[in-house]
Amino acid sequence: MAGANIFTPVDTKAPPANLGTRPDHPVPRQGIDQSSPIPTNKFYANFFLATQGQPTWTHPYSVSWSKGSGAAQSWGVSVSHIDANQRAYGPGNPVQYFINPNGIQSVILSAAELGSSTVLSMTNLTAFSANIKLQPQAGSPGGITFPLVQGMGFITAQYLGLQPAIQSGVFFQNVTRVSDFALTRPGIIKYRINLEDGKTWLLYAVPPHGQDLNLVAKTNGLIQASAPFTGTIQIAKVPAGASEAVYDASAGVYATGAEISGTVSGTTGSYSLTWQKSGLNASAATPLLMFALPHHIQTFDAATAQGTTTLQLQTTTKGVATAVAKDSWTLVQSSLPVDMGFAPWSPSLRSVSSLSAIAVNAINNVSASEVSQDMNAQTNLDSMYFSGKGLSKFATIIYAMHDLANNPALALAGLDRLKTAFSVFANNTQTYPLVYETAWKGVVSTGSYVTGDSGQDFGNTYYNDHHFHYGYFIYTAAIIGYLDPTWLAANKDYVNTLVRDAANPSALDTYFPVSRSFDWYHGHSWAKGLFESGDGKDEESSSEDALFAYAVKMWGKTIGDANMEARGNLMLSVLSKSLPNYFLMESSNQNQPANFIQNKVTGILFENKADHTTYFGMNIEYIQGIHMIPLNPSSTLTRGQTFVSEEWARYFDNGRVDQIAGGWRGILYANLAIIDPVSAWKFFSQTNFDPGWLDGGASRTWYLAYAAGLGGA
Repeated sequence: MAGANIFTPVDTKAPPANLGTRPDHPVPRQGIDQSSPIPTNKFYANFFLATQGQPTWTHPYSVSWSKGSGAAQSWGVSVSHIDANQRAYGPGNPVQYFINPNGIQSVILSAAELGSSTVLSMTNLTAFSANIKLQPQAGSPGGITFPLVQGMGFITAQYLGLQPAIQSGVFFQNVTRVSDFALTRPGIIKYRINLEDGKTWLLYAVPPHGQDLNLVAKTNGLIQASAPFTGTIQIAKVPAGASEAVYDASAGVYATGAEISGTVSGTTGSYSLTWQKSGLNASAATPLLMFALPHHIQTFDAATAQGTTTLQLQTTTKGVATAVAKDSWTLVQSSLPVDMGFAPWSPSLRSVSSLSAIAVNAINNVSASEVSQDMNAQTNLDSMYFSGKGLSKFATIIYAMHDLANNPALALAGLDRLKTAFSVFANNTQTYPLVYETAWKGVVSTGSYVTGDSGQDFGNTYYNDHHFHYGYFIYTAAIIGYLDPTWLAANKDYVNTLVRDAANPSALDTYFPVSRSFDWYHGHSWAKGLFESGDGKDEESSSEDALFAYAVKMWGKTIGDANMEARGNLMLSVLSKSLPNYFLMESSNQNQPANFIQNKVTGILFENKADHTTYFGMNIEYIQGIHMIPLNPSSTLTRGQTFVSEEWARYFDNGRVDQIAGGWRGILYANLAIIDPVSAWKFFSQTNFDPGWLDGGASRTWYLAYAAGLGGA
C-alpha cells in the first residue's frame, strides 16, 4: 500500500560498486556553489552552461544575464515577456515552426557597480528553483540575488549594498511613482513603467524599515537610485487592459522554492506543490502569486481553484498562464491506470489478458522464430538507447508468449537467454560501461569520455535522454522479475539505480538530484542535458517519456515498492493531461497557435519554440512516429482516440501508410490499433508480412497481441 507521501526515496545507499566512480566530467560546473547533486535538465541550466548568457524560461517570463549586450549594454539580469502577436512562424500551412524572439530586454535589474568584471554564481539548485547571484567582482561583499522559481508571479531581486540601476533596451516612455500605494500596502514602494513598445510593467520595492527608494531617470534607458540599497525589488508585466490589483495584493512576497508531495488512494491520486515563501510579512495573509499552466488549471482541487485570478499572461509554448494567489497547489488525477499491467490495455476495455484462439495461434506461429533471434547481436551494442530497445523487444515477446499465448515452456527458455543478455549491463561489461560521476552526480555512459564526442549515444554522458535510455532497461527488468522473482535479489540495486538517476523522488537520496528528467511543473520530461540552448530545454518523443513512467510503474509493481508504483501511475496520469495540451494537438487545441495545430504533433517542443521536425530527419513518419514508439499498454492513455483519428486522417489514410518504408510502417500500423484494431490485425497477420516492416525495438509477436487485445481478433 502506498504511503502518506509517495515521494519517498527508492534507496539511499551508494550505486553498485561495479559501476565505479570518477570525479570529472567534460562539462565544467560554472559558478555553482553546491555540494549536493546538481539537476542537469532543469529550466535554469543556461545560467551555468557555456556562455551563461542564454535565457531561462520561468513561464510566463524569461530572464537572462545581459553580459554587456543589447542597447542598454547592461551587466544585470534582463527580463522579457513575449505576447502571442510577437511570435515568428516558419514556412508552410500549417507552419513548420513557431518561435518567440529572444534578446528583447524589456526591463533589466542591475546596479551601478556592475560592469565587465561582474561574476554570476548559483546556489540552491533544486527541481523547481535556483538562486543566481551577481557580484561586481569575485569576493565582493555586495550583490544581487535572484530566486528563480518556475511560475513565479514576480521577478524578484534581493539587493545587498548595491545602487539599483533599472535599465531597458526597449526604452522608457515614462516612469511614475504611485504615491498613494503605501497607504494600502505600508512598507512597499510602487512605480509604474511604460515602455516605448506600449507595454506596462510594475516595479515594487521593499526597503529597510523607514527608508525610501527614489529612482531618478538618467536616460531613456536608465533609472537609478541615488545610493546603495539593501532590500527587495520586484517587477511584473501588466497585460493590456488588465487591472493592477492582483499584483498589488501580492507585492512584497515571493517564492524561493517548492516542495512536492503526493498521495494515492484507489484510482485517485493527487500531488501538491508547496511554495517556500519569503518577503515582507511572508507569514501573514499576503497571498503568494504564482502562474499556472493550462493543465494545472484543469486539475486543481477546489481549494486551489479558489485562488485563481483573472490575471493571465501568454507563455512561449504552453498556452496562457493564469495567476493563482495561493501558497500551495493541490492537483488531482482522478483516473489513475492502476489496473494497467503488461497486457494490452485501454481506458474502455481495461486490461485484456485473455486473447482469442485465433490470436493465440497466430502469435505462436511467429513467436518461436522471433524469440530465437540472436539476442546478444541485437542488445550488446555501443548505445544504451539501442541496447535498451533490443532488450525490451525480447522482454515483450517473452511476456506475450508466456501470459497471452499460453506457451510458458518456450517463453522460459527465451527468458534464460534474456537474463544473459541483460547481465552484460548489470555486470557493466558493455562496450561503453556506465559510471557514477561525482561532479554533477549521476550515472552516465563512458562513451563520451572514451571518444571525446559529446553526441555519442545521443549525449548520454552529457545527461541527454536518460529517461528514454533507462526506461527500456527498467521495463525489461520489470518483465524478467515478474516471470522469475528469484532474479530480483541480484539485480534490484542495478535497476533501482537507473530509476534513481532519472527519477529520484526525494532529496533524502543524496546520490542523485530530485527528478532529473520529469518536470512536475510542466507535466512532462525534458530530454536535453548539459548543452547550452538558445531555446531552452526540449523533448522530441512524448511516447518514450510515457514509456519511462510506465516502466517505473511496472518495476515498482514487480518489486513490491508501492510508492514507486504509485508515482508511475501518477506520472502517467499527469502525462495524459499535459501531452494533449502541449504535444499531441487535436483540432480543438487551445494552447498552440491555430496555424500550427494541424501538424498534429509539435515535433520537437522546446521551452521557446516548437518545430515540426526531428533531430534525425524530416520524413513525416519520423516526425509523427517518434511520438508513437514504443506502442505499449500506456499508449492508449496518452494518445487518445480522437487525436489518433485526426492524425491518421491528416497523414496516413487512403493507402498513404503503405507508401512508408521500413520499420516505420509497422509502428504506424501498431498505432492504428488504438482506433482500428481490425485493420492493424490484418496487417500484422498477413501471410506475406515483411519483417523489414518492424523497427529494431519491435516484434510481430507483440504487435499481434496488442492489436488482438484491443479488439482486432
